[in-house]
Amino acid sequence: MRSAECNKQTIYYALFTGYTDAVDDDGYKTGEKTKTYADPVAFRTNVSAAKGATSQEPFGLEQNYSRTMNTCDMNCPIAVDTLVWVGRTPTSGPHNYRVSRVAQGLFNIVYALEEVSVNGSQWTPPTPTPDPEPEPDPDEDEDGTP
Repeated sequence: MRSAECNKQTIYYALFTGYTDAVDDDGYKTGEKTKTYADPVAFRTNVSAAKGATSQEPFGLEQNYSRTMNTCDMNCPIAVDTLVWVGRTPTSGPHNYRVSRVAQGLFNIVYALEEVSVNGSQWTPPTPTPDPEPEPDPDEDEDGTP
């Protein structure tokens, strides 16, 4: 009952992988660094409703977060600066949350999610991998009859 399946929802996350050199329109390095992220991954977890007053705040009272997310999967790779899609998919729009804090206990991990606003011109959806061609059924004729 620690993490009941009926309380979970599917979110997507993209892990922070590092920095790359930014380039201008001509392909020259600008001297600035840009953050890079891995491809989004689907994950089922418990996500709280919007932040409200509670008797216990896992990250303190003055932290900047609007939702929390928790899991009993102690091997979950989500960390600070991970991008999160809650209530949407990566192909439908940019991420709407960022992990700002992580609190790990003995049996669960709680993530503080900070709501972010991403300009649509700065975001490009991930390139979907095409489905492979289905293998032809050897028992069927060329016209599709068995």
